Amino acid sequence: MTAARLDRLYQLMTSAGLDALAVNPGPTLFYLTGLRFHLMERPTVLLLAPPAAPVLIMPELEKPKIASARIPLSPISFGDNMLEWDGVFKKAANSLELDGKRIGVEPTRLRFLELSYLQTAAPKAVFVSGEEALGQVRMQKDDEEIAAMRQAAIIAQKALEATLPLVKAGVTERELAAELLINLYRAGSDSELPFAPIVASGPNSANPHAVPSDRTVETGDLLLFDWGASYQGYASDITRTFAVGTVSDEFSKIYELVKQANAAGRQAGKPGLRAGDIDHAARGVIQRGDYGTFFTHRTGHGLGMEGHEGPYIFAENDLLLLEGMVYTVEPGIYLPGKGGVRIEDDMVVTADGSSSLTDFPRYLTIL
Repeated sequence: MTAARLDRLYQLMTSAGLDALAVNPGPTLFYLTGLRFHLMERPTVLLLAPPAAPVLIMPELEKPKIASARIPLSPISFGDNMLEWDGVFKKAANSLELDGKRIGVEPTRLRFLELSYLQTAAPKAVFVSGEEALGQVRMQKDDEEIAAMRQAAIIAQKALEATLPLVKAGVTERELAAELLINLYRAGSDSELPFAPIVASGPNSANPHAVPSDRTVETGDLLLFDWGASYQGYASDITRTFAVGTVSDEFSKIYELVKQANAAGRQAGKPGLRAGDIDHAARGVIQRGDYGTFFTHRTGHGLGMEGHEGPYIFAENDLLLLEGMVYTVEPGIYLPGKGGVRIEDDMVVTADGSSSLTDFPRYLTIL
């Protein structure tokens, strides 16, 4: 399966006019090789220049990892003497004949550290964004990836179920976030979560990217949880909003609108549909309910080995959905100074429609 991923990447590189790719440690490197490395002060970079075998420039101390690589690699390692690192990169560039070639990089990943060594090693090479190839290779998930994401959703939902009994007036957002973190690990999440959980109460829930604070939960609050788990390197991303003790008529009204918008977005996805059409389906419900100005972000984003990746679900996106793409549907209404509601689910495009990987109840629950 990993070899097939590499073959597909090479095809995409050809279509994008790329002779080679340079990949830093991160999701793409793991996706292609099965190897995990931390970004640190020592450079690490995977160089792909077909038909040659991929070359992995790496610290000597990391070399034992090569034994578990899923594809054949040519490692070129170095010690701690920084004066030798230029020569190591030159050796790799010469072995792949990179000088004068068009080399794609991950625009949000490749650091100046690795880039500067590569530019010195191949001064006539042209470095460009490799997003056209790299953005597509991971966008369609295979059965193994979807199974991992389904399990990540199950783990996340179990963790919230274990956390909700602790909700009461007087508990702080930070305390609930801490319990949720513990319960994510207890339920089986990987140690590296896709993102830090958001727990936001009262007026804080009107901030889509709130950070858990020392604010205490009060009766009448909306209480929003945005959290996810990781399983075998794949993420889930879910949001549910609750009422504490009681709920006002206005909060009940906006909750129902968001629930309907979520349902419309979930039902809209299918192969061949524009990603932007899902945004239109969800946003239209809220606009017709006269709260359109309070829905302040896109309807969703892609999900996989990263919490945010393609496809992005915004109105102007003409990308056509394909079977195996996974994305979130997360409409929201945010009333400044009062509170906000968001309901988020993880969707996978199937052969004839779409299916939700998440099934935590979506009706308004008063805790």
